[in-house]
Amino acid sequence: MSLLEKCKRESVHTRNTKISTFESDQGGIIVEGELIDDRLKSGYSPTGEERSPQIVHHMKIRMWLDGQPLSIKEIEVEMPGIPNKECAETRKSLDRIKGMSIVTGFTMRVKDILGGINGCAHLTALLISMAPAAIQGYWAHYSRKPVDKDLSSDSMRQFLVDTCWVWRKEGPLFKKLLNTVKENQQS
Repeated sequence: MSLLEKCKRESVHTRNTKISTFESDQGGIIVEGELIDDRLKSGYSPTGEERSPQIVHHMKIRMWLDGQPLSIKEIEVEMPGIPNKECAETRKSLDRIKGMSIVTGFTMRVKDILGGINGCAHLTALLISMAPAAIQGYWAHYSRKPVDKDLSSDSMRQFLVDTCWVWRKEGPLFKKLLNTVKENQQS
Protein backbone atom coordinates (compact mmCIF):
# COMPACT_ATOMS: atom_id res chain seq x y z
CA MET A 1 0.00 0.00 0.00
CA SER A 2 1.41 3.41 -0.97
CA LEU A 3 1.71 6.29 1.46
CA LEU A 4 -1.00 8.11 -0.47
CA GLU A 5 -3.35 5.19 0.15
CA LYS A 6 -2.45 5.15 3.86
CA CYS A 7 -3.32 8.79 4.57
CA LYS A 8 -6.83 9.78 5.59
CA ARG A 9 -6.77 12.53 2.93
CA GLU A 10 -7.76 15.17 5.44
CA SER A 11 -4.92 17.64 5.96
CA VAL A 12 -4.15 18.97 9.41
CA HIS A 13 -1.47 21.45 8.30
CA THR A 14 -0.10 22.98 5.11
CA ARG A 15 3.07 24.92 4.43
CA ASN A 16 3.23 26.92 1.25
CA THR A 17 6.39 28.57 0.06
CA LYS A 18 6.51 30.92 -2.88
CA ILE A 19 9.73 32.39 -4.25
CA SER A 20 9.74 35.03 -6.98
CA THR A 21 12.57 36.85 -8.73
CA PHE A 22 12.33 40.42 -10.02
CA GLU A 23 14.65 42.65 -11.98
CA SER A 24 16.18 45.41 -9.82
CA ASP A 25 16.43 48.99 -11.08
CA GLN A 26 19.85 49.15 -9.37
CA GLY A 27 21.22 46.07 -11.15
CA GLY A 28 21.00 42.47 -10.14
CA ILE A 29 17.78 40.90 -8.92
CA ILE A 30 15.36 41.09 -6.01
CA VAL A 31 14.27 37.69 -4.68
CA GLU A 32 11.19 37.51 -2.49
CA GLY A 33 10.32 34.42 -0.48
CA GLU A 34 7.07 33.91 1.33
CA LEU A 35 6.22 31.15 3.82
CA ILE A 36 2.69 30.47 5.07
CA ASP A 37 1.94 27.77 7.65
CA ASP A 38 -1.77 27.06 8.01
CA ARG A 39 -3.09 24.98 10.92
CA LEU A 40 -6.25 23.41 9.55
CA LYS A 41 -7.56 21.77 12.75
CA SER A 42 -8.00 22.91 16.34
CA GLY A 43 -5.28 21.91 18.77
CA TYR A 44 -3.45 22.85 21.94
CA SER A 45 -0.34 24.95 22.54
CA PRO A 46 2.57 23.62 24.63
CA THR A 47 1.12 25.60 27.56
CA GLY A 48 -2.27 23.90 27.21
CA GLU A 49 -4.18 26.75 25.59
CA GLU A 50 -6.69 25.71 22.94
CA ARG A 51 -5.89 27.05 19.47
CA SER A 52 -8.30 27.31 16.62
CA PRO A 53 -7.47 26.68 12.96
CA GLN A 54 -5.55 29.64 11.56
CA ILE A 55 -2.51 30.82 9.67
CA VAL A 56 0.26 30.34 12.21
CA HIS A 57 3.21 31.78 10.29
CA HIS A 58 3.20 34.27 7.44
CA MET A 59 6.70 35.55 6.75
CA LYS A 60 8.47 37.21 3.86
CA ILE A 61 12.14 37.71 3.07
CA ARG A 62 13.38 40.03 0.32
CA MET A 63 17.00 40.05 -0.86
CA TRP A 64 18.76 42.26 -3.38
CA LEU A 65 21.42 40.09 -5.03
CA ASP A 66 24.12 41.14 -7.45
CA GLY A 67 27.70 40.45 -8.49
CA GLN A 68 29.94 37.50 -9.18
CA PRO A 69 29.61 35.51 -7.05
CA LEU A 70 25.96 36.33 -6.39
CA SER A 71 26.03 38.30 -3.11
CA ILE A 72 23.39 39.58 -0.71
CA LYS A 73 23.54 43.39 -0.95
CA GLU A 74 20.43 44.05 1.15
CA ILE A 75 17.95 41.89 3.05
CA GLU A 76 14.66 42.62 4.76
CA VAL A 77 12.07 40.62 6.66
CA GLU A 78 8.34 41.13 6.94
CA MET A 79 6.15 39.19 9.38
CA PRO A 80 2.46 39.74 8.56
CA GLY A 81 1.45 36.78 10.76
CA ILE A 82 3.29 35.24 13.71
CA PRO A 83 2.09 33.04 16.58
CA ASN A 84 3.81 35.04 19.36
CA LYS A 85 4.68 38.73 19.57
CA GLU A 86 8.24 37.73 20.62
CA CYS A 87 8.76 36.22 17.17
CA ALA A 88 9.10 39.76 15.79
CA GLU A 89 12.38 40.10 17.71
CA THR A 90 14.04 37.77 15.16
CA ARG A 91 13.38 40.04 12.15
CA LYS A 92 16.82 41.64 12.32
CA SER A 93 18.63 38.31 12.80
CA LEU A 94 19.01 37.97 9.03
CA ASP A 95 21.04 41.20 8.90
CA ARG A 96 24.02 39.02 9.88
CA ILE A 97 24.08 37.37 6.46
CA LYS A 98 24.23 40.61 4.51
CA GLY A 99 27.30 40.43 2.28
CA MET A 100 27.31 36.62 2.07
CA SER A 101 27.56 35.00 -1.35
CA ILE A 102 25.29 32.21 -2.50
CA VAL A 103 27.97 29.63 -3.21
CA THR A 104 28.79 26.10 -2.10
CA GLY A 105 28.46 25.94 1.70
CA PHE A 106 25.81 28.67 1.92
CA THR A 107 23.28 26.42 3.68
CA MET A 108 25.76 25.31 6.36
CA ARG A 109 26.92 28.88 7.00
CA VAL A 110 23.31 30.06 7.33
CA LYS A 111 22.56 27.26 9.80
CA ASP A 112 25.68 28.14 11.81
CA ILE A 113 24.76 31.84 11.94
CA LEU A 114 20.97 31.62 12.34
CA GLY A 115 20.32 28.14 13.75
CA GLY A 116 18.89 27.37 17.16
CA ILE A 117 18.53 30.32 19.51
CA ASN A 118 20.31 32.62 17.03
CA GLY A 119 17.22 33.14 14.90
CA CYS A 120 13.86 31.86 13.75
CA ALA A 121 13.59 28.29 12.41
CA HIS A 122 10.92 29.39 9.91
CA LEU A 123 12.92 32.32 8.53
CA THR A 124 16.00 30.09 8.31
CA ALA A 125 14.07 27.39 6.41
CA LEU A 126 12.66 29.99 4.02
CA LEU A 127 16.08 31.58 3.45
CA ILE A 128 17.72 28.22 2.75
CA SER A 129 15.02 27.36 0.21
CA MET A 130 15.49 30.76 -1.45
CA ALA A 131 19.17 30.21 -2.33
CA PRO A 132 18.74 27.69 -5.19
CA ALA A 133 15.67 29.61 -6.39
CA ALA A 134 17.78 32.79 -6.44
CA ILE A 135 20.30 31.13 -8.73
CA GLN A 136 17.50 29.97 -11.02
CA GLY A 137 16.04 33.48 -11.00
CA TYR A 138 19.45 35.01 -11.68
CA TRP A 139 19.88 32.85 -14.78
CA ALA A 140 16.29 33.45 -15.88
CA HIS A 141 16.97 37.19 -15.68
CA TYR A 142 20.38 37.20 -17.36
CA SER A 143 19.61 34.54 -19.97
CA ARG A 144 17.16 36.86 -21.71
CA LYS A 145 20.11 38.09 -23.75
CA PRO A 146 23.12 36.15 -25.06
CA VAL A 147 25.58 35.23 -22.32
CA ASP A 148 28.93 37.00 -22.36
CA LYS A 149 31.65 34.48 -23.25
CA ASP A 150 33.70 35.26 -20.13
CA LEU A 151 30.63 35.18 -17.89
CA SER A 152 29.60 31.86 -19.41
CA SER A 153 32.91 30.25 -18.60
CA ASP A 154 33.35 31.16 -14.94
CA SER A 155 29.77 31.65 -13.80
CA MET A 156 28.32 28.56 -15.37
CA ARG A 157 31.00 26.43 -13.81
CA GLN A 158 30.58 28.13 -10.44
CA PHE A 159 26.79 27.79 -10.42
CA LEU A 160 26.44 24.38 -12.03
CA VAL A 161 29.39 22.09 -11.36
CA ASP A 162 28.44 19.24 -9.03
CA THR A 163 25.17 20.89 -7.98
CA CYS A 164 23.27 17.75 -8.98
CA TRP A 165 23.70 14.46 -10.81
CA VAL A 166 23.00 16.01 -14.23
CA TRP A 167 25.67 18.74 -13.76
CA ARG A 168 28.36 16.49 -12.27
CA LYS A 169 31.91 17.10 -13.54
CA GLU A 170 32.02 13.71 -15.22
CA GLY A 171 28.58 14.05 -16.84
CA PRO A 172 27.76 14.72 -20.49
CA LEU A 173 26.10 18.12 -19.90
CA PHE A 174 29.07 19.56 -18.04
CA LYS A 175 31.46 18.21 -20.67
CA LYS A 176 29.32 19.84 -23.36
CA LEU A 177 29.48 23.14 -21.46
CA LEU A 178 33.27 22.90 -21.22
CA ASN A 179 33.54 22.20 -24.94
CA THR A 180 31.34 25.21 -25.72
CA VAL A 181 33.49 27.41 -23.46
CA LYS A 182 36.66 26.18 -25.23
CA GLU A 183 35.10 26.89 -28.64
CA ASN A 184 34.07 30.39 -27.51
CA GLN A 185 37.55 31.15 -26.22
CA GLN A 186 39.12 30.05 -29.52
CA SER A 187 36.82 32.27 -31.61
